[in-house]
Amino acid sequence: MIKYFNNQDINKKKWDRCIDDSVNARIYAYSWYLDIVSPEWSALILDDYQAVFPITSGNKMGIKYCYQAPFTQQLGMFSPLLHTPQMLDSFLKKLSESFPLIQINLNSYNKTSVYKETISSKINHELDLIASYDNIRKSYSKNLKRNIKKAQKTDLTIFENLKPEAVIDLFRANKGKEIKGLSDNDYQKLNHLIYKALSINKVEVWGIYTPENNLCAAAVLMKDHKRFTFLFSATNQEAKDTGAMPFLIDSFIQQHSEEKKIFDFEGSNDENLARFYKSFGSAVVHYPHFFQNNLSWHFSILWKLKQWIK
Repeated sequence: MIKYFNNQDINKKKWDRCIDDSVNARIYAYSWYLDIVSPEWSALILDDYQAVFPITSGNKMGIKYCYQAPFTQQLGMFSPLLHTPQMLDSFLKKLSESFPLIQINLNSYNKTSVYKETISSKINHELDLIASYDNIRKSYSKNLKRNIKKAQKTDLTIFENLKPEAVIDLFRANKGKEIKGLSDNDYQKLNHLIYKALSINKVEVWGIYTPENNLCAAAVLMKDHKRFTFLFSATNQEAKDTGAMPFLIDSFIQQHSEEKKIFDFEGSNDENLARFYKSFGSAVVHYPHFFQNNLSWHFSILWKLKQWIK
């Protein structure tokens, strides 16, 4: 039987064991990760943690809603059991009974037979690292190889133990100026998240320095027993001019090739980013976005007005 659990009632050890054993494990679903990005997260749990479904939710204007927590690309149902559409449908039915408004990403293993009309597809790129570096490199695009060669000639330096603040500061000084979706609170959560991951050896933070010792590119790569997740990155104009980010990712792939892990690029529906990720020979993997609005008509109008004002 699937039951709803408030945060304080969740057995975190059993929860994390379920995620560990799940064929579709994602770093975002571990309790320590959720505790930071959505401190009041709750859950749907099947029997004695045979399957779990984290819930990140809020309440505005008296409306209970589910949203995608920051820095979590894919959540949804996790289980070591055989994943069937019927099992997912049971979780989604239970979720719909408690929340009239739901807008969340499930994971690529989650398939539905009942809720197809409320599902849209999003794109991820993944690269299997089990092959040798030479074999992986054979799938690189010609343009990518040129950019890596250009970076190597620039005499860039890789630093593998960068402070989280350095990545965030570089991002905020460049791409962050164009993005309105991240608040000061989100950046604080990200900083806390990276430091927590560092304390339990679940992340690598890499940076690229120019010959003048200026940081020009950086990346946060979360890791678990199944994949490396390209969670967050930053570049400036020097990085774009020198090919620093292709050099960083290529160097990371070279160091971790022949491991039984996936390099998860974390996207993207953006055509330019998708083209860049594909240039490494990555495969397209689709994951579902679940949207359901069961609000009464007057609440729907109020909600849309609230979003428009924002």
